[in-house]
Amino acid sequence: MSSPEQKLYKKIKNAVGRAIADFGLIEEGDQIAVAVSGGKDSYTLLHLLETLRRRAPINYEILAINIDSGYPGYRADIIEEHLARHGFAYHMEKTDHFDIIKEKRRPGSSFCSICARLKRGVLYTLAQRFNCNKLALGHHLDDFVETLLLNQFFVGSLKSMAASMLADNGETTVIRPLVYVEEKDITAFSGTEGYPVVCCRCPVSGDADLQRRKMKELLATLEQDIPHVKRSLLKALSNIQPRHLLDRNLLAGKA
Repeated sequence: MSSPEQKLYKKIKNAVGRAIADFGLIEEGDQIAVAVSGGKDSYTLLHLLETLRRRAPINYEILAINIDSGYPGYRADIIEEHLARHGFAYHMEKTDHFDIIKEKRRPGSSFCSICARLKRGVLYTLAQRFNCNKLALGHHLDDFVETLLLNQFFVGSLKSMAASMLADNGETTVIRPLVYVEEKDITAFSGTEGYPVVCCRCPVSGDADLQRRKMKELLATLEQDIPHVKRSLLKALSNIQPRHLLDRNLLAGKA
């Protein structure tokens, strides 16, 4: 790799390592299922976790898991070839989610939210089947910040994502090691590494998440005058001042 490529690789690797240390994401003996969709984020997460695993002072194992939701044209074979060529332990799961969504979705309801719930449920089930106590997802810094703004602007809630959180099944801990990594760096890194990015082939992918797109545009505009605005917003998520909020449960000491 050339010097700029090495610098970018080191930047991302150090950011992932720092997140693991700050939030205790990986521990001795962990069995980690890594959700691999075929996108730039999940490829980057998988390869970085494997690089760190080989050098880590603790022992942990990773298993790549791909969920094929049944969208016509989805190239799961490209993803499987990549995983096999790089020697990853992996599992490919074919589902009928697309048919379920077409049948069950109510008019006006979100296509993406239903798909995400179905996919997450399968990931939890597979993690348990393969004795994985943790599930690693490829959400990056931009996802955290955009979710924070989405909840504030459209839901009226002050929340985002957690770097580590016990899932609703009470068994699987969801971890997000890319929390400190910006999307622009992942895009550049993925291109440098030549990862075979595969489109999800969702029929509404071009129109979905218009609200999130608005948040991206807002942040891009803000960055012109405030270059570190995204990192400042991320820092705010770990610098909560409950006494200066309006949550009556917090004020009453009930939270």
